[in-house]
Amino acid sequence: MLKVENLSVHYGMIQAINNVSFEVNEGEIVSLIGANGAGKSTTLRTISGLERASSGQITYLNEPIHTISAKKIVEKGIAHVPEGRHVFKGMSVQENLDLGAFLRKDKDGIQKDLKMVFERFPILEQRKNQDASTLSGGEQQMLAMGRALMTRPKLLLLDEPSMGLAPIFIREIFNIIQDIQRLGTTVLLIEQNANVALSISDRGYVLESGKVVLSGTGQELLASEEVQKAYLGG
Repeated sequence: MLKVENLSVHYGMIQAINNVSFEVNEGEIVSLIGANGAGKSTTLRTISGLERASSGQITYLNEPIHTISAKKIVEKGIAHVPEGRHVFKGMSVQENLDLGAFLRKDKDGIQKDLKMVFERFPILEQRKNQDASTLSGGEQQMLAMGRALMTRPKLLLLDEPSMGLAPIFIREIFNIIQDIQRLGTTVLLIEQNANVALSISDRGYVLESGKVVLSGTGQELLASEEVQKAYLGG
């Protein structure tokens, strides 16, 4: 579904990603794990068109997408939930969700998906007229994910969905990610909580200093002595 080949990205003279290659198959949850500054967020931002590659190629459904606009990438079925959630302050929960469907014309489908989002995140329906910025951190994360689902994505990019959340919300968010996969959406996940991320992932890749240094199934990486020492406190 998604293939990243020899991807390099620079911020001025600084190389954030160095010849990164990986792929995501349809229906999978794939995790990118690594320390802060490893290049994980830059990788996601480049896939979604927010950053430009210095070299390399990104192919989605057999089409190159590394040279097209972020808007066109969304139209092709890729939704990105960035780190920090970024809900729209001064707009209600309902208005934030409506913006997720901005590019869609299928009114019946939009209403169906809105109902699905409210079923998955009941607190959002209860607070649909509330300013999004007044929600708790966990509720804002649910809203950001719900807004992305309103685009009806084939591929969902999630950047640190558990950051700053209480343990009860973390469990809930990861249960929802698995539900999203079961309903047919492919997920590419960045997560500092490597233990939880790998436990729900079909496969994973470890990034260090902008390079992929390890890959395997989620269970293989969980069992890896190297991963345990570096990321799992083993």
